[in-house]
Amino acid sequence: MYDFDVLLIGGGIMSATLGALLKRLDPSLRIQLYEVAEDFAQEASFGWHNAGTGHAGICELSYTPDRGADGEVDVAKAISIFADFENSLQFWAAAVRDGMAGAATDFVNPVPHLSFVHGGQGVDFLASRFRGLRGHHFFESMEFTDDPATVEAWAPLLMGGRGDEAVAATKMAAGTDVNFGALAQALIGWLAEQEGCGAEAGHRVEDLVREGALWKVKVRRGGGGDAFGVGARFVFVGAGGGSLRLLQRSGIPEAKGYGGFPIAGQWLVCDKPEVVGRHHAKVYGAALGAAPTMAVPHLDTRIISGQRALLFGPYGSWTTKFLHRGGSVLDLPLSVRPDNLWPLVKTGACNLSLVGYLVGQGLQTMETRFRELHRFYPEAREEDWRLVDAGIRVQAIKSVEGDAGIVHFGTEVVTDEKCTLAALLGASPGASVSTQVMLEVIGKCFPELLEGGARRRLLELIPTFGRDLCAPEEAEFYRQHHAKALEVLGIR
Repeated sequence: MYDFDVLLIGGGIMSATLGALLKRLDPSLRIQLYEVAEDFAQEASFGWHNAGTGHAGICELSYTPDRGADGEVDVAKAISIFADFENSLQFWAAAVRDGMAGAATDFVNPVPHLSFVHGGQGVDFLASRFRGLRGHHFFESMEFTDDPATVEAWAPLLMGGRGDEAVAATKMAAGTDVNFGALAQALIGWLAEQEGCGAEAGHRVEDLVREGALWKVKVRRGGGGDAFGVGARFVFVGAGGGSLRLLQRSGIPEAKGYGGFPIAGQWLVCDKPEVVGRHHAKVYGAALGAAPTMAVPHLDTRIISGQRALLFGPYGSWTTKFLHRGGSVLDLPLSVRPDNLWPLVKTGACNLSLVGYLVGQGLQTMETRFRELHRFYPEAREEDWRLVDAGIRVQAIKSVEGDAGIVHFGTEVVTDEKCTLAALLGASPGASVSTQVMLEVIGKCFPELLEGGARRRLLELIPTFGRDLCAPEEAEFYRQHHAKALEVLGIR
């Protein structure tokens, strides 16, 4: 016998999305969620632990770093990410419409997305990127300018005190600022109210062992409370930095060779009304030096619990913890196994510039941090800003075609052969494409839910599912459904 059909480990946006989707597709499923923290969405999904950018490939120059054979910027990845993000928008709109997520303004607000560059090479790069994106129906509303006055009109803080340096920017007005923590909490709250389902914070999953067709899971209440066991047919490990440890404890062969590379971060935050009121945009620039793609600098409007602020960063740093809350300096050394030792060693040896960057970031003074801010906002005053933690991301390290030590700066899903367990590793664009990633988990582990009546229910939630929205012949279908989703979410 088993206690649950589905056991979700971790109370962030991934588990919340998977649980809500599964329950809508098959209302008979018994689903239980356990979160180690005293509340849900306190790690990577927490409001101040991410930039809140609805990553759609609009402004993120790190998604289009290369030029093709024709000399133009390759925009294929940005187009692909936009399509994945569209499924999230569609699901969020359905969640608002159907009462699963409360009011849209509780978790999503319209904020324009801008890319900003300076210097002749930067302007040339951005102009090429614009030409590639503007020709696709996803980006037909994108604007480009190399006129300083227009850049100032779009984002005044960028231009004050800058001088006559060449600049350029692109803009799409229908960008988003998303509080993934608030969304996750709403979806988990809805799930917990459904028949046969539950969600418990303050519960640590300590072990999971396969017994025949089931998983026996050991759970402990509170910091040192009593332990109990539950059985489940399917387990999803969406525990952020805690996922690697549980994946290793599962003993599945597919976990062999995986390691974790933790990167901590910080933001500069300003909530002075006279400054915040002059900037309404998420502005992304180019990566500096050896910075990883997840550390591309950006100056963002953030709206959390109805309060507006500006955020700049991120500033990375070296850590051995896997979790911001409740993590231990022993997390990294205790994650080392014979099967992942060589990938970890090679990662350090082959990425010395990255390690040096992280160490240097951790040793920065406020004066050094402000030099980076001044690249975006030349007239920024130090007294207007404070430093806050941006959480911890554990990048997946794996072997690819015999080449050990690859740092994977994406979102990685590991499943066992029988598809009774799935574990999420990695980071950006993670939360923004959570719906697409969880749809892929469902397709692999619950293929029956993509057929028959369940598929009809899925298309009611996500009408874009299964459509190649990137294809030119789907342009009008995309426009119609995109506009409906934006209307429900209040994005203009």
